[in-house]
Amino acid sequence: MKCSVIIRAFNEEKHIGKLLDGIACRESKHVVEIILVDSGSTDNTVQIAERKGAQIVRIRPDEFSFGRALNLGCQRASGDILLFASAHVYPVYTNWIDRMLAPFEDAKVGLTYGRQIGNHLSKFSEQQLFAKWFPTVSNYNQPIPFCNNANTAIRRSLWEQMSYDESLTGLEDLQWAGAIQQQGYKIAYEADAVIVHVHEETPRKIYNRYYREAIAFKRLKPHAQFNAWNFVYLSITNILSDYIAAIQEGNFLANFLDIPIFRVLQFWGTYQGYRFIGTLDRTLRERFYYPNEFFRREKAERSVQPLMKQIAYD
Repeated sequence: MKCSVIIRAFNEEKHIGKLLDGIACRESKHVVEIILVDSGSTDNTVQIAERKGAQIVRIRPDEFSFGRALNLGCQRASGDILLFASAHVYPVYTNWIDRMLAPFEDAKVGLTYGRQIGNHLSKFSEQQLFAKWFPTVSNYNQPIPFCNNANTAIRRSLWEQMSYDESLTGLEDLQWAGAIQQQGYKIAYEADAVIVHVHEETPRKIYNRYYREAIAFKRLKPHAQFNAWNFVYLSITNILSDYIAAIQEGNFLANFLDIPIFRVLQFWGTYQGYRFIGTLDRTLRERFYYPNEFFRREKAERSVQPLMKQIAYD
């Protein structure tokens, strides 16, 4: 079986090498190709990937969406199985790819996703989310259409029938998983396919992540509600739950401020996303996917020289 590993990346020189080295150290009987979909990196991400044998697919920043980047990578891929990985993840064990592909021995399995954990850079509250979303026990016939494309594999034949929704601001993975499940395919969770997912996010990025995901969820589930009471209730209960967990783990003081900051931003972003009405213009897309400095620099690089500078020596 041939597997295509498709990696979405933007300015990931700090992490991409660790992921690619982890793939190179695999103990796998499967043929593997690596495709990096880069959305305008200005650091050494592309150069690092090229040195390690990855094929490069480029997408313009103003055309980027998560679904669009995935579809471009899938178009380039030649594998029977398409394995998606974020550029800021890396495998824990050398059998990561084998474990991700194992459930596909069942012809009715259309999608597999693996376990995610954090490291010392991860926010405490996000580690609690990882523990909740990615348990230690596998399930090869999951009843709900949940997955996460930071560590997911799908059958290429199914993608050819139905590509990812390029208009969604997030949750393109859940939308696709739900669609194939309705067609009778199974979603498998493989707890032994473990990756470390490193999120080094500013408060603005945390807010933006949950804001855009809420916009997407509201589009997928138009009747879903998330009001001010939900914001207050979920913020308080999750802060208290995280505090209890931190006390039990003996690191309460180290996370005393980070916990409420993360949870309030998580649910405030969700609340604001549910209230969003309108369409995504370029400015909003830029805020979702890129830091402000990137587009300031891009516009500066394209600017025309002032006329007075051009005629100064005429």
